Amino acid sequence: MSTTDELKRRIKQALIEELDLRGKTEADIDDAAPLFGEGLGLDSLDALQLAMAIEERFGVAVPEGEGGRAVFASVDAIAEFLVRSGAAGSGVPEAG
Repeated sequence: MSTTDELKRRIKQALIEELDLRGKTEADIDDAAPLFGEGLGLDSLDALQLAMAIEERFGVAVPEGEGGRAVFASVDAIAEFLVRSGAAGSGVPEAG
């Protein structure tokens, strides 16, 4: 498994655990699918909770406003943000 695949797995795990997505598995979440609206149907409260979870789990600061919206467009977008931020290869421990 590549580092990117592992990173996406950890992001999906955070989504499921932090947002209490009952009945969802990592396989149910498409990497490129929108997290809000038509995709997983997340809302603004979910966005805040997800931002805090990503900051805590990966040790990064998520931008606010439009920058944050772009980061949370999809699992792919979150992974890309974490790679750019240098968090992807960090020794941040996985929760669990």
